[in-house]
Amino acid sequence: MSSAPDLTSRILRHERAIVAIGIALLVALSWWFLLSGAGMDHGMAMPGMAPPSLSALVLMWWLMMVAMMLPSAAPAVLLYGRVRQMRGGDADVAKSWVFLAGYVAVWLLFSFIAASAQHLMAGPSMTFENPAIVSAILILAGLYQLSPLKGACLRECRTPAQFLSRHWRPGTIGALRLGVLHGAYCVGCCWLLMALLFVGGVMNFAWIAGLTVIVGIEKLVPGGDLIGRLAGVALIAWGGARLLP
Repeated sequence: MSSAPDLTSRILRHERAIVAIGIALLVALSWWFLLSGAGMDHGMAMPGMAPPSLSALVLMWWLMMVAMMLPSAAPAVLLYGRVRQMRGGDADVAKSWVFLAGYVAVWLLFSFIAASAQHLMAGPSMTFENPAIVSAILILAGLYQLSPLKGACLRECRTPAQFLSRHWRPGTIGALRLGVLHGAYCVGCCWLLMALLFVGGVMNFAWIAGLTVIVGIEKLVPGGDLIGRLAGVALIAWGGARLLP
């Protein structure tokens, strides 16, 4: 019969795989929920239909952020799990789910802000319909892609080993703080890209998938930061072209 230490050792050896599978399932379920309509009536864009509640919008945005952002955050979460494995389950290293919880909590806060903006300002089609506002969002998103702040946040996201070593704190609070900080850098990197959902359509899945690919390239692909800057130039050009008579 296996002893408790042996069982703990086996769990630790497979913890990264368990976390990876858990992330994959969470992302898959989020995409499924979005593709099924996020619990909303697709006819709500019709005149006279009541808009969705704020709570429904927050849930939709949060699951959309989980579906879009977790794949690019997985290397940091799995690396954290690797550290825990190497430390043999040391009490100073909390479980990977604590780190992950801090990360998704930041995106929940972002989702509340985005849903509130949508609830107050967006039209029944769940997009901004004013051409000047649309052009402004495109240009601002493009300029932000080229900004030093974007570059600083992206560097933290692209180098998970350096991020963990620079910001490491022990214990559960330390892991939660680490997840929140990584989520904050991730929001700082991508928040204006997410605002483009108000341009292409919050429930436009081709648009969502396209932004997911851009985020993934920026964070995971060698030279992805250059691709992000090129996307910024394209957004500025697009926004400027829309302002021409």
